[in-house]
Amino acid sequence: MKFIIWILLFIVSGFLQYCLLLFASACLVDTKKIYDKHSAYYRWLLNSSTWLLVFFGRVHYHTKGMERIPTDSRFMLVCNHRSKLDPITTWYLLKDYDVAFISKEANFHVPFWGNIIRRCCFLSIDRENPRKAMATIDKAASLIKDDQVSFAVYPEGTRNFGEGLLPFHNGVFKIAQKANVPLVICGISGAEKMKKNYPLHRSDIYFEVLDVLSAEQVKAQRCNDIGDYARDLMLNFIEKTDKEKDYVNVRTV
Repeated sequence: MKFIIWILLFIVSGFLQYCLLLFASACLVDTKKIYDKHSAYYRWLLNSSTWLLVFFGRVHYHTKGMERIPTDSRFMLVCNHRSKLDPITTWYLLKDYDVAFISKEANFHVPFWGNIIRRCCFLSIDRENPRKAMATIDKAASLIKDDQVSFAVYPEGTRNFGEGLLPFHNGVFKIAQKANVPLVICGISGAEKMKKNYPLHRSDIYFEVLDVLSAEQVKAQRCNDIGDYARDLMLNFIEKTDKEKDYVNVRTV
């Protein structure tokens, strides 16, 4: 009995120390600075803290096409967007690729995580100011070219609470063109059900790499054409996963 108590005390003590480390590290981040260098330490903090959500949220990943993600170069990733948990579950699934997201400014004010994602080269974007939005696109391309991170963007610009897809902001594809990197087109489904499922039921998240366009293919096409192609792939994915068919590769975390 004493042994069990000591084990529990050790676990609780370790967790509290980790929380203190997370808090102290987040406080050291300069919130007014846009970082040019990716931090492996802060990436570890991001992934380890996300593990708690994935583990206790009972997330089960169903994946397809993961082998198509480039391993010899940086890339840009685009995906549909249904849930505020989409980026969290995605960056954990892709933790081996150091993926940063372009996100709204409000997400950088989330306690602890807001500072940590900033230090991992995540970028905020002002959708209402085209000049500032283009500056963010240029910065993302620069970070990719400097081999700091790959970038993930939601072309819809915000979460879609309905069916299908919202109109695309096709200008985001300029990131891949400017950085001269492949474009990874993906689909995600299931994260929007996590809040309803927890804690009685597990959450099944479906993630598929739908296609990968080479850097040459991206360069040769107009952003609108790329957007139309990616949109068709995502719509087909949404229709398929809503019927919960053809997903057999289960990766349990």
